[in-house]
Amino acid sequence: MAIYKRLYRPYAGRYTGHRFRFWVITKSALRTLFDSRFLLAFFVACNIPFVIFLLIIYITNNAAAQALLQMKGSPILIDNFFFLRYLIFQSTLSFLITAWVGPGLVSVDLSNDALPLYLARPLTRTEYLLGKFGVIFMLTSAITWVPGLMLLGLESSLGPIGWFQRYYWLFGSMFIGSLLWIAVIGLLSLTLSAWVKWRIVATGAMLGIFFALAGFGEALNQVLRTNWGHVLNLGYDINLAWFNLFRMDSVTGPYNKPAIGRLMELPSWAGWVSLSLLCAFCLLMLNKKLKAREVVR
Repeated sequence: MAIYKRLYRPYAGRYTGHRFRFWVITKSALRTLFDSRFLLAFFVACNIPFVIFLLIIYITNNAAAQALLQMKGSPILIDNFFFLRYLIFQSTLSFLITAWVGPGLVSVDLSNDALPLYLARPLTRTEYLLGKFGVIFMLTSAITWVPGLMLLGLESSLGPIGWFQRYYWLFGSMFIGSLLWIAVIGLLSLTLSAWVKWRIVATGAMLGIFFALAGFGEALNQVLRTNWGHVLNLGYDINLAWFNLFRMDSVTGPYNKPAIGRLMELPSWAGWVSLSLLCAFCLLMLNKKLKAREVVR
């Protein structure tokens, strides 16, 4: 606006504390994202599995509900595999949200040379990255570990006596397993967003990495006659880590063998190491790309 009109007024609101200034970036991005009705509708739909699992837990532990539905006992066993299946369902949905939202978080700032404007404020590169990562963290947490812990709390209160004493460790498994998945897909999407300016291409690249690496790893297995090619399969790695967290080697149901056996051909530490190296590589590439200025030679 023109200065001579004297309509400019300085900001008179409350300033965010220095430790949480990155939260301003997160809130602004979330507000913009939820202007999209499609994203809002899909986000709400992502909680449908939570409602289904909640009903299963309630009916399984309620004799009156079973009698109303004319069920003779409950064929569903509420154990560690039950909650692992929930995490697998929700992780798939969280991947779709991240693949759509993540590639556009950083690329817009780099394409419009807005990053120097961010860093000209009292905001470091780490805080800028935390603000962008916070968008993915908030969206995916709302459909993974937050409702997952609610389901565990419900089963602990309604379940048979001794269930909590036997499966109390599932609270930590649900939380850590979800954080591991969020870190992997969040850092991967931000890295692709920083290095690929076109959003559609970055989204396709994120999907392609999972399938291409899995195919390449399977080819290595066939050529070298080994199973270590599976470490290139990110889906296999995350399942290997989850099986370790949810103690799937102790499952005693009809689904124990041979499906679980095929996914545990490698030691669990192989999955943890592979995912840790991927996160470290993504941080290295982000550190190289996110700079306040660019030197053109």
